[in-house]
Amino acid sequence: MDLYKEWNEKINLVSRKDIDELYLHHVLHSLAIAKYLRFNPGAKVLDLGTGGGFPAIPLAIFFPETQFFPVDSIAKKIKVVHDISDRLGLKNIEATVSRAENLKIKVDFVVTRAVASLKDLDTWSMKHISERSAHAIPNGIIALKGPVFREEARLLPKKDYVESYAISKWFSESYFEEKYVVYVQGR
Repeated sequence: MDLYKEWNEKINLVSRKDIDELYLHHVLHSLAIAKYLRFNPGAKVLDLGTGGGFPAIPLAIFFPETQFFPVDSIAKKIKVVHDISDRLGLKNIEATVSRAENLKIKVDFVVTRAVASLKDLDTWSMKHISERSAHAIPNGIIALKGPVFREEARLLPKKDYVESYAISKWFSESYFEEKYVVYVQGR
């Protein structure tokens, strides 16, 4: 909390009115992915549009044997991710300033939180998803979304397999009533 408050005073990572809800709105929300899937040791996870490191940093703490690649096109946000992960001693974070279409990386999963529509995520992410899968589910995209995901899913290619889970099943706080983990299987 102190690290994010310190950085939030310098650059707007989290809305000023939301910083006091950092754990609930950002950390716990990010960890909903861990309720959906346990990443295996050695897994590689790309966090597209990480902003200040969500969901990558909470997940990196939770899964120390998984390699996380937080990516954002805004350099000052990646600077924050580097600083916070260094100060927390996280060795499984490799943050990069880039746009998704410029990356040359293969991963097991792409995770996102409040970044773009499912169609855009699908377009940007599928080329990065390895065909070799070693998890309980096939490799793919895991996105934290609001209820609009249902409309967004209709715009995906017909061959895409999509499933969703209400986060309110796992976390009882009212904040999670209209929040979902959405999975799109890689091709």
